[in-house]
Formats: sequence, C-alpha cells, structure tokens
Amino acid sequence: MAKILIVEDEAKIARFLELELKHEGYEVVHAADGRTGLELALQKDVNLVLLDIMLPGLSGIEVCRRVRMESQVPIIMLTAKDDVTDKVAGLDMGADDYMTKPFAIEELLARIRVALSRHSSKHQEEAEKDELSYGALVLNTAAHSCEYNGEEVTLTKKEYDLLECLLRNKNVAMSREQLLSTVWGYEYMGDTNVVDVYVRYLRQKIDDKYGIHMVETIRGIGYMIKED
Repeated sequence: MAKILIVEDEAKIARFLELELKHEGYEVVHAADGRTGLELALQKDVNLVLLDIMLPGLSGIEVCRRVRMESQVPIIMLTAKDDVTDKVAGLDMGADDYMTKPFAIEELLARIRVALSRHSSKHQEEAEKDELSYGALVLNTAAHSCEYNGEEVTLTKKEYDLLECLLRNKNVAMSREQLLSTVWGYEYMGDTNVVDVYVRYLRQKIDDKYGIHMVETIRGIGYMIKED
C-alpha cells in the first residue's frame, strides 16, 4: 500500500488524518514543520504528500516549489480558508490538487485515490512510450531525434533535454529552477538565465521557423508547453 506523508502543524488534524489513512491501509509519516516535511517529501518511498499551506519553518507553497524541483510525487494542498490566491499559488507551484478545511474525509480519500492512480498511469505510459509530441512535432526518445511534420529538427543535447523535459510535463508550469535542476543539474544552480537563453534557442529553431507558439512564458514562474 502507498506511503503518505502528512505535513501539518496542527496536532489534532494530523492525528485525525493519520488514523483515517491507516484505517484505509496506507502507511503514514508525519512532519509538523515545513523543513522536515521537505526532507521527508524528497525520500523515494513517499507516494503522496498532504501539504498544509500555513506551516512553521517553510510555508507549504515554498515546500511544494522545492519538491517540484526534484520530484513529481503527487501533492494535495490543504488550505485553512477558501482563498483563491492560496489555491492558485499552490497549483502554480505544481500541486496536483487542493482541499479546503474543513473537509469531508471521504472526499479527501477519493482525491488521494485519484492522484495515486493518475500518477501511476502517467509513469506507466511514459515508460511504454518512446514518442513525445506537440501537434506535428515528434520527439523520439529512443532515437534521440526530433522532427516537425517529417522534417528533421537539429537540436543540441541541452536543447533536446530541455524540450523533452517540457514535453514530459505538458500543461504544467515549470519554474526556471525546476528546469535548471532537471536539465543542467546543480552545476548551474542559481544561474537561471541559461534557461531563458535555451528557450530562446528552441523558439528560433521551432516556433519561429514553423510559425507555431509552442513554448509559453508563464509570468513570474517560468515556461510551459500547453496543449488541450
């Protein structure tokens, strides 16, 4: 059964969630502050994170942002108030879903099942599929090649890696820090300008050449390939 991390500083709520989740057969771990929650969330055996927004140490929004730099573990944000700003901020940082307190435990359990199932299916599909696409653009990950409408697109290794990362996270706003960590690694940490430079290269080789608008700038966040 899946292992769920609860990052919640209110002891009564955390205990209630822990008992309910264990009753459903889940393994549960708990963190009462943001920094501990971040450390536990990055452990490979955690399958889903229930993340409160208002936390000591680091806010839930910041924890979510940092987790998304290294992991795609499903995250469900818990908000204390029905605040649209909190919800939007959480989703923009990469959260999969949110629940507003107080909430019905049955609904939370249903959303947990959906998030776990979606995450499992996505990984299975990616493992089985050698091709990533956007309209007429096809990236063959097995051959490490790129074509647009059958015409070869010549990309450098970093251009290819950046495009692959964006295509694998289609419809997800990727921060510059996330892209930097995934494509360039820690050697370039802090130098987010390199991301902007390589996005410009991709736009010159693909967007400008073929008259499309593939890579979108998400103001204040980073970039996204959006496709309905």
